[in-house]
Amino acid sequence: MAKRVAVVGAGVSGLSSIKCCLDEDLEPTCFERSDDIGGLWKFTETSRDGRTRVYRSLVTNICKEMSCYSDFPFQEDYPNFMKHEKFWGYLQEFAEHFDLLKYIRFRTTVCSITKRPDFSETGQWDVVTETEGKQDRAVFDAVMVCSGRFLNPHLPLQSFPGIHKFKGQILHSQEYRIPEGFEGKRVLVIGLGNTGGDVAVELSRTAAQVFLSTRTGTWVNSRFLEGGYPFNMMVVRRCRNVIAQVLPSCVLKWIQERRMNKRFNHENYGLSITKGKKPKFIVNDELPTCILCGTVTMKTSVKEFTETSALFEDGTVEGNIDTVIFTTGYTFSFPFFEEPLRSLCTKKLFLYKQILPSNLERATLALIGFIGLKGSILSATELQARWATRVFKGLCKIPPSQKLMAEITKKEQLTERGMMKDTSEDKLDFISYLDDLAACIGAKPNVPFLFLKDPRLAWEVFFGPCTPYQYRLTGPGKWDGARNAILTQWDRTMKPLKTRFVPDSSKPVSMSHYLKAWGASVLLASLLLIFRSSPLFKLVRDKLQDRISPYLPVSIW
Repeated sequence: MAKRVAVVGAGVSGLSSIKCCLDEDLEPTCFERSDDIGGLWKFTETSRDGRTRVYRSLVTNICKEMSCYSDFPFQEDYPNFMKHEKFWGYLQEFAEHFDLLKYIRFRTTVCSITKRPDFSETGQWDVVTETEGKQDRAVFDAVMVCSGRFLNPHLPLQSFPGIHKFKGQILHSQEYRIPEGFEGKRVLVIGLGNTGGDVAVELSRTAAQVFLSTRTGTWVNSRFLEGGYPFNMMVVRRCRNVIAQVLPSCVLKWIQERRMNKRFNHENYGLSITKGKKPKFIVNDELPTCILCGTVTMKTSVKEFTETSALFEDGTVEGNIDTVIFTTGYTFSFPFFEEPLRSLCTKKLFLYKQILPSNLERATLALIGFIGLKGSILSATELQARWATRVFKGLCKIPPSQKLMAEITKKEQLTERGMMKDTSEDKLDFISYLDDLAACIGAKPNVPFLFLKDPRLAWEVFFGPCTPYQYRLTGPGKWDGARNAILTQWDRTMKPLKTRFVPDSSKPVSMSHYLKAWGASVLLASLLLIFRSSPLFKLVRDKLQDRISPYLPVSIW
């Protein structure tokens, strides 16, 4: 009999988890509290239900080729960056293509997930759900929690003295949907992440003035780089990842700052990173223009509120504030778990590979999508689900819980003593994290072997964008269309752009041009790939780090 798996949530992570269960001959049952799939991607005009949804103007900030399911590319005429309706339509197509809807119980809330008395032997769970006022209890062999990272709004009012005196409107970005209603108002947006930048830009078109407050500053990326190609496809590449791993971090930081300031000087725009703070990145094509035009004014962190004003850390005051919008993120929430499991799951340090709680005797609980990543979350959650389902079946082995907890305790002690940096809240490197999971299930592409077997494909895999199709070339879940998907990924990228044909508009680029443009980079990346593990290379890198680090602060690529 197939093992029964409970999947909590039918959003991006839930849909891929259902499919991965089916791929491994498991029996999934998905519980979705709303009446449709898509999670936060299902737009609603209001936020009365208290659920996090996209705002009406939201556009994806990772291009379609980098943020699709690995065996289901977007249609070629889909725009590279799309509005939420289009992305939600893609999720529908995915669910219908793989016949996933019949495994989903809509309008069903998960009330509790508890270990059965014989959990140490069976690893089974009691799951209590409620549908239209009627409760149901069922036993499952494993559970995949896909409820998302955006359940509980983080509203740190206690950190803002005087906020309770403020007579204007106070919102969290979870409640924001449309700019209507803010006409002619003076709005203060607190928090500069992707949401903070988007909300500030949109309100700048209707509000009298928008102030954007940040404690740390941020680097602002555009959706495209020189030449107009999607940013993610140009940057997230294996050849660049090899270089990033062997060069000293201080050198990488210097290169990064030069590249980021080439578009515009972040210090001049009030966006530069505060000294001593970790680098942050957002994607926003319009924010610099809004600052340049004065419709958005950058401010430091708020020191204190009065009834109508905000006093900032630099001593400036902005009066007659009508609305304050907190774009201060969310906290993890697992209301259906009992303590101590509930608290343990909120700490990333206790999640093996950011997925499995380390304290469980049986590895039958997976948290899918609760990660911070420098890239597409969708691609990562799919690989998480592929790995987790194989762990459930016993095909992928993990260390005993005693060993995992001992390692965690040791890390905590070293961190408290200052002997180890706490990286549990840092965003994970996209390629490194996906490669790690893929290696566990035997789906990581073997680049040197590919160069011998299929040089054309190998070239695209190593020097081209690291698209999700790469993890369907081999191993369990191999997809026959993966090779073609990789070789045609630029065709699908260009298709929606070329809607106006201009005959003889340009001369074809000669092969010599490509050799001049890429020759040095290709040679360097190849040498680094060959000598990456060389003791001599490591010695040179360490020596260079020691010589340069006193002059440049250390950061990450």
